[in-house]
Amino acid sequence: MFGTSIHWTTFFYLLLDSTIVIIAIFQNAKMRRLSHRRYIILGCLYVAYNLTGGFLPIKDFLQPLILQYVITYGVAIALCTYLIYYLYKDYDIVFIKHYFSIQNIAIILSVGFILLFLIPYFLTHSLDAARILFTIPISFLGFVFLGLFYKRISRIQNPNSFFRRRKKLATISIGCIVLLPILTVIGDYQWLTFTIMNFAFYVITALEINRYLYFLKNQEKLRRIINFNSDPNQDPVKTKIIFQNLTRREFEIALFILSETPYKEIAKDLFIAESTVSKHASNIFRKSGLKNKREFLDRFLKKED
Repeated sequence: MFGTSIHWTTFFYLLLDSTIVIIAIFQNAKMRRLSHRRYIILGCLYVAYNLTGGFLPIKDFLQPLILQYVITYGVAIALCTYLIYYLYKDYDIVFIKHYFSIQNIAIILSVGFILLFLIPYFLTHSLDAARILFTIPISFLGFVFLGLFYKRISRIQNPNSFFRRRKKLATISIGCIVLLPILTVIGDYQWLTFTIMNFAFYVITALEINRYLYFLKNQEKLRRIINFNSDPNQDPVKTKIIFQNLTRREFEIALFILSETPYKEIAKDLFIAESTVSKHASNIFRKSGLKNKREFLDRFLKKED
C-alpha cells in the first residue's frame, strides 16, 4: 500500500489501535484513580510497532538499510518488554521476577540483538542468517518464561469469574508475544505476524474492559457497604475523598477484606506477596480513618445487615 511494504491488514490494525488509544485517553480523564496510563503507553507502543514494522524498510528513507531494521527491532523489543512489565503490575510473581525481571529482560533482548543480530549481519551481510541466530535463543527463553508464568498462575483455582478470565487473557497475551521470534524466522508475512501481535493488544484491551466492568459492578456494592452517609456521625465530604482515593489494587483488596478473605488467600488470588497485601490493607484502613482490619469489618460489614 502507498508504494511501501505495509500490508492492508497492518494498516487496518494501525488505524484500529490508534482509535482505541484516542478513546482510552479521553476515558482516562474521567477515571481519576482508576488510571489507564499504562494501557495508553502500551497502546502507543503498538501504534509505533505497526508504523515501523509496516512501513519499514523504505529504500529511500534512511541509509544504510540496517538502521531501519534497528528501529523496527528496537520498537518490537520495547513493546515486548513493556507488555511483560504491564502484566507484572497485576501478577507480582516473585520467582519469575527474580530471573526474568524487567531489567534482565531488557538487557537480554538488547545485548542479544547486538551480539546475535547486528554483528552476524555485518559479518555475513545476510539478514536471514542474522534473524535465525537472534530468534532461536530468544524463542527458547520466551517459551521458558511462558511455561513458568502459566505454571504459577494455574496453581490458583479462584472461583471468582473475573480472576479466572484475567488469568486466561494474561496467558494468551504472553503466548502471542512469545511467538514473535518464530514468526520472524518463518518469513515476512505481515498479515500473520501483525495479526498475532495485535491480537495480544486486543486481549489486553478485553482484560481492561473486564476489569472496568468488575469495578463498575462492585462499586455499588462497595458504596452500599461503606455508606458513611447512613451514619449521621460521619462526614460525607471525608467519605467521598476516602472512596475516590482508593487505587485499583486497594479497591480489589477492599472487596476481598469485606468478604472476610484471609490475607494469605488474597495474596494467592492476586498473585502478590502476603506482605504486599498487608501494606495495601494498611493504606485502606488509613484512608478510612481506622486502625486495623477488625475495626474495618466491624464498621462496614454491619452496613449490610
